[in-house]
Amino acid sequence: MELATKSTTERSVPLFRWKLRRIWKFKLLYILLLPALIWVFIFDYLPLYGVSIAFMDYNVIQGFPGSKWAGLKHFNMLFKSEMFRNAFKNTLIISLYKMISGFLCPILLALALNEIRTAWFKKTLQTAVYLPRFVSWVVYGGIITLLLSPETGVINKFIEFFGGTPAYLLVEPAYFRTILVVTDAMKEMGWAAIIYIAAIAGLNPEVYEAAIVDGATRFKRIIHVTLPGITGTIIVIFILRVGYIMSAGLDQVINLYNPMVFEMGDILDTYIYRIGIEQFNLSLAAAADVIKGAIGLLLVLTANHIAKRINNDSGIF
Repeated sequence: MELATKSTTERSVPLFRWKLRRIWKFKLLYILLLPALIWVFIFDYLPLYGVSIAFMDYNVIQGFPGSKWAGLKHFNMLFKSEMFRNAFKNTLIISLYKMISGFLCPILLALALNEIRTAWFKKTLQTAVYLPRFVSWVVYGGIITLLLSPETGVINKFIEFFGGTPAYLLVEPAYFRTILVVTDAMKEMGWAAIIYIAAIAGLNPEVYEAAIVDGATRFKRIIHVTLPGITGTIIVIFILRVGYIMSAGLDQVINLYNPMVFEMGDILDTYIYRIGIEQFNLSLAAAADVIKGAIGLLLVLTANHIAKRINNDSGIF
């Protein structure tokens, strides 16, 4: 009762003064946070000035002061471009598939690892699934190319063993998106599962003991104890993943795609790379990046709003 009265009294002061009191109360934590805030400001907020390139006919030699403003000219060019529309469609499809697999696979992996009781085997398996995260896509893409090779690839050897005809899967448009989604999940799910494993480790063991006493099987303990206990973490991770739905993976695609699968594999990141770096049309590339960033921001805010409606304690904004 006393705590409730104290909280009400604190909130009765003007909001600005109340926030200042809170900041002063936790000043040491804010001091620890300060280096990260400075880093974000320098490398994330200051470069936002470059967004103005999308609204001008930017000339590298003349710079910002000498370049002429073009308004929405480059945005109109993008919306009329069939190549941009195709890249936009591919980005949405590939990112949606990756978001589903990249969201569910780490949860299932964390739940599976949590059920392993042999300590040495659990640690070995954890290390094995973490390792691909530390391999660059240049190396990992080369490994995938060798695995899918029609002459020496292990996958084609299995197909041939069961009576099928070997094929160069990386040049088959029908398989390319599936290859992107599967290989991305294989590479990233071990690292992504760390957060869920940590959340599971923080659950109260007495709840598990009570469930065992009540006769709950392992599966029922997962459904009724583990998953509800990490729901908040799952929602936050989902909101963060939604923000990257317009990023389908430049490193992966640029190391795996080829002219044969260009129509199915070209995404906004590779489109921006070609327009901005190879053709040196910085204004058009910046306009495409602005569209990508604006849609990502809108999706994050929408997902956060929905999460708050579902669970009042789950929003991150």
